[in-house]
Amino acid sequence: MSQGGGPGAGGEEVAPPGVDTSTPHSARMYDWWLGGKDNFAADRAMGDAFIQAIPTIKTMAKENRKFLGRAVKHLVADAGIRQFLDIGTGIPTRPNLHEDAQAIAAETRVVYVDNDPIVLAHARALLVSSEEGRSEYIHADLRKPQEILADPALLSTLDLSKPVALMMVAVLMLLKDDEDPWGHTRELMDALPSGSYLTITHPGREFDEEAMEVIRSSAERGGMTVIPRTKVDVARFFEGWDLVEPGVVPVMAWQPETEPADPNAAFYWAGMARKR
Repeated sequence: MSQGGGPGAGGEEVAPPGVDTSTPHSARMYDWWLGGKDNFAADRAMGDAFIQAIPTIKTMAKENRKFLGRAVKHLVADAGIRQFLDIGTGIPTRPNLHEDAQAIAAETRVVYVDNDPIVLAHARALLVSSEEGRSEYIHADLRKPQEILADPALLSTLDLSKPVALMMVAVLMLLKDDEDPWGHTRELMDALPSGSYLTITHPGREFDEEAMEVIRSSAERGGMTVIPRTKVDVARFFEGWDLVEPGVVPVMAWQPETEPADPNAAFYWAGMARKR
């Protein structure tokens, strides 16, 4: 394959420059769970370890993706948002955020941010925008929010004097508490004007304490960070902003198109809030 993971002519796995195939990565695990091909043996092994702890984790990944579609629809169609800053984009999976948003409002502008070289290798798939709108990709790290905010691609794409939807879907789990994910998120939030939105999903510890501890410890042994957090911890990210109904809830229970039989079947908290 010319991009991403996959077998080469001799059956060996081929990776883009800069991609460490020996260490699992969350974006590539997520890609595997969703049925993608841009992953490697280490990602599949760790992904399988997660499945042993939570057999329904592939379905949970899909539910997280469905939530993103519902959130984008609410933000564009109901809240009138026309600008998105998507942190922790991951490997492109159609429909991408800008495709969902521009299907409703073609003039929507999107800036994607990720720090995985394999996402960078696929970045051009994120840049095919509508004629009226625009999408850009920044290779950057959530731990350095000021670098994101000062990036020329962001400044030429988004007007930070107008409302922006900050999307942080299944990314904050990758920062340990001592890396201050709340502080880094707040720096991004503080740079946005009134009327902006923050959208988060995050693995929830309370859904299954034992399974979540297996996930955390397995990831740590594999050189990854995956930190499940409580509902209270997730709600902290939204402090000072007005939560959109129904608040911080299980991901399947956030404005579902049809009522789920068991809203706790996917172990993610989800929420959205508006800046006053």
